[in-house]
Amino acid sequence: MNPEIRMTPAPPLAALAFALSLVLAAPVSAQATDAARALAADALIVDTHIDAPGVLVSSWADLGEAAPDREFDYPRAREGGLDVAFMSIYTSARQDESGAAWQAANIQIDAIEALVARHPDRFAILTSPGDVERLRAGGRVLLPLGMENGGPIGEDLAQLKFFHERGVRYITLAHSGNNRIADSSYTVEKRWNGLSPFGREVIAEMNRLGIMVDVSHVSDDALRQAVELSRVPVIASHSALRHFTPDFERNLSDELAKLIAAKGGVVQIPFGTAFVNPQAAANTRDWFRESLAFDRRSAERVAAGDPALDRKAFEAQWALDHPKVEAPISDVLDQIDYAVKLIGIEHVGIGSDFDGVDGELPEGLRTVADFPNFIAGLQARGHSDEDIRKILGGNLMRVWAKIEAGAEVP
Repeated sequence: MNPEIRMTPAPPLAALAFALSLVLAAPVSAQATDAARALAADALIVDTHIDAPGVLVSSWADLGEAAPDREFDYPRAREGGLDVAFMSIYTSARQDESGAAWQAANIQIDAIEALVARHPDRFAILTSPGDVERLRAGGRVLLPLGMENGGPIGEDLAQLKFFHERGVRYITLAHSGNNRIADSSYTVEKRWNGLSPFGREVIAEMNRLGIMVDVSHVSDDALRQAVELSRVPVIASHSALRHFTPDFERNLSDELAKLIAAKGGVVQIPFGTAFVNPQAAANTRDWFRESLAFDRRSAERVAAGDPALDRKAFEAQWALDHPKVEAPISDVLDQIDYAVKLIGIEHVGIGSDFDGVDGELPEGLRTVADFPNFIAGLQARGHSDEDIRKILGGNLMRVWAKIEAGAEVP
């Protein structure tokens, strides 16, 4: 329960009703059932956000084999029924500012291409929803590419075509900092009050090429403007709902989620504790605010001729003051339930953020092998198998096909 909620004494009948509601809303077991495993094996499961590429570059592992220190690898993807795993080509705001983002993005794409070349019987790069059935024959896990942060394109619209030809099929307009395209949800001070003039051109060119516009991470104003400008639906590749995490702009307000749905898009719910759990979300919000303030103070000291502040000490103290939050799988299931009621079953999907949240994941959703646990939770809450198939991937594939059909290039 949100600690900010205060209960007042209730009369006996109301108290009984409230107690019953708690029983009915009790966390669903994370234990997969035979029915859940069967559905996981048969349904098309699409996860729109897995951060394997960056980890692969910084600490190599053969993801075609068991990689116990990772959350995504081929054996566990097959165990969990995962068919389509969007590889996140992530670059940071600092890489963007230093000019290193383009190089970092290309290195990560190279890493995924190398993985596929090493295991052509286990992986294939996916660039079109129409190729899914052909490419996944034989049990392959398909790896489309999503670029998390538009920083690598710099100020050159031609880079969109370059990255499209390299296989990128969605671009998250901004990440943890305001960039040349859009304002970030994490920054207190916004640069553009939404999209930049260049960002408006970026959206038009993405539409033309058939690259999905991803509005996760951007500010509320940037999201509104992106939805309005785009000729085709937009996606939120890994965004939870602010209903559960007040004052956390990184998550979507009810209004914004409805705007995405009204445009025909889809909201992909993440699994990371920082997004779905109120306390963890508050910690994440405060981390970005205090981290940015720390960097500003440190830069001011350097400008004044004094030594920079000790960032490692700052991070160590933060970790001591903010211990890891343990969350139940019900936090994710609650998000799904609310999203379905708010925007309709046709507009909800999943974007886990595996390998991108430092292991801070709910009980029962720790790796790609755990999708049957997620399915079992949805089944226990009364979702039909037909609706679960939509959440698992049907909705995202429909939206992707529509965006591809709206492109103006072959």
